[in-house]
Amino acid sequence: MPPPPAAPAAPAAAASARAGPGGRHREPCPEGPLSVAGDRFGGPKRIPTPEVVDVTDTLPESWRGVLGEELEKPYFSELMAFVEDERARGPVYPPREQVFAALDATPYDRVKVLVLGQDPYHGEGQGHGLCFSVRPGVRTPPSLRNIYKELRDDLGHPVPDNGCLVPWAEQGVLLLNAVLTVRAGEANSHKGRGWETFTDAVIRAVASRPDPAVFVLWGAYARKKLPLIDTGRHTVVQGAHPSPLSAKKFFGSRPFSQIDKAVADQGHAPVDWRIPDLG
Repeated sequence: MPPPPAAPAAPAAAASARAGPGGRHREPCPEGPLSVAGDRFGGPKRIPTPEVVDVTDTLPESWRGVLGEELEKPYFSELMAFVEDERARGPVYPPREQVFAALDATPYDRVKVLVLGQDPYHGEGQGHGLCFSVRPGVRTPPSLRNIYKELRDDLGHPVPDNGCLVPWAEQGVLLLNAVLTVRAGEANSHKGRGWETFTDAVIRAVASRPDPAVFVLWGAYARKKLPLIDTGRHTVVQGAHPSPLSAKKFFGSRPFSQIDKAVADQGHAPVDWRIPDLG
């Protein structure tokens, strides 16, 4: 019996659409459960999601040297017990294996911009561990739509058809939430349980590196983290939050131009802020 015919090769246009500026290949944003053991967040190894994941085992290797001690502190054990109790009672987002997805997407030594959010999206299937980012097929949330509008007005980039910000993370933009888990349907439900202590350690770790970075603090909540940053060595871009509640103050602030100038002044490669369309 003759072998079945080989599958046709993907059209060149489709391959080109998956390539970033300069031909750099970019995998589509993740759609299903992912292992943080992948080579990069944009191209992770897909493995069956285990029934129980020890979240401490998912802390990426590049961050263990600066954050490993946090996992041994009493507050972190209490935090993990709280989160697991919450999971036993009902859905908690993101899944265990994606709690540290932002750190996996942007290794410690590659951070050149840190954008601070508040806590994960609390709707099913929305977030995947990166602040402001959502999975493909999920409607772009209001705050991110406003970020895209400002990006268009600031740098002239078109508004993309999706809200997956993995391409930013791959270039050294750490998309960090101050709180890394949330109860389904209840915003800020895991606030004040210990995540802020851990993510403060993340901010301090980036701020303590010899290599400077740009810290983006949108809104009063994020600006409270300013004392953690040595503003003599690092650049801080502050402004109103892109939420519809404060969008009038956010629009026209030109944060991306400010970030680009600071990144260039610090001697880093520029960030390509364009998000490829997925449609």
